[in-house]
Amino acid sequence: MKNNELETKSELREASLFDKTVGRRSFLQYAGAGAAGIALVAAGCKKDRGYDNPTMNGGVTLDFKDDFGVLNYAYALEQLEAAFYIKVASAPAADFTTIQKNYFTDVQFHEIAHREFFKKALSTAAIPGLEVDFSSIDFTKASSVLAAAKTFEDLGVAAYNGAGRLLVSGDFLLIAGKIVSVEARHASWVRDQITPGSFSDLTSLSAFGADSTNALDGALTPDKVLPLAAPFIKTKINVINLKSQN
Repeated sequence: MKNNELETKSELREASLFDKTVGRRSFLQYAGAGAAGIALVAAGCKKDRGYDNPTMNGGVTLDFKDDFGVLNYAYALEQLEAAFYIKVASAPAADFTTIQKNYFTDVQFHEIAHREFFKKALSTAAIPGLEVDFSSIDFTKASSVLAAAKTFEDLGVAAYNGAGRLLVSGDFLLIAGKIVSVEARHASWVRDQITPGSFSDLTSLSAFGADSTNALDGALTPDKVLPLAAPFIKTKINVINLKSQN
C-alpha cells in the first residue's frame, strides 16, 4: 500500500484545506505547520539546491551528509505515522470508545500535517512515498490499534530527540522540537488508554532510551530507530553518511 496513493475520505478532506471554504478547526490544525514550512523554505530548502536523492536496490536512500538527510528521515517516519492514523480513522475498531474514536480522527490530521509539511518544504529533495506494511496490526480491535499507536509514538519521540544532535541549523532544530512535543502528547494519551494513570511513566520506556531516574525521555539515533520501524515499512531504506554517535 503506497502512502501517497491512499484515497480515503481523510485524504479527500485534507485536500479541502486548500479551498476557501475550509473550516476553522481544520485551518487551526494546519496553520502552524504551514507557517513552519514557509520558514523552512526561507532557510534554504529550495528547488534550486540541486540536492540529490540517490536510490539503491530498488529502495530509497537517506543521505545524512547534511540537514536535508535528517529532514528526509523525519519525513519517512511521518509518512508511516500518517498512513497508520488514516487507516485507523477510516475504519475505527468496533470496540473503540467514543473518546478513542475522536482521538484517532483528530490526530490523523496532526500526522498528515507533519507529513505534508516535510514533503512541501523538501520539495524535489524529498524521498518518494514509502510502501507500508500493517499486516501485523488487527485494525478491528482497539487493543491491537492502541498497542501499535504506542509503538509508533514512543518511537517517534525517541527518533526526534535522537535526530536533534544531527541538525546544524537552529531553525530546523526548533521545528523538530515543536513536532516532538506534539508526538509526546500523543504518546502520553495512548499510554493512558492502555493503562490508566500511566501517562507519565518513564520506567517502561527503557527500550527507547528513557532515563526514569533523571526524568529524561529517550533519544535514539537513526541506526537504532529504523530497524524498529522496519517491520511496518516494505520499501527498503538505505542509510549513507551517518556518523557514529557517542
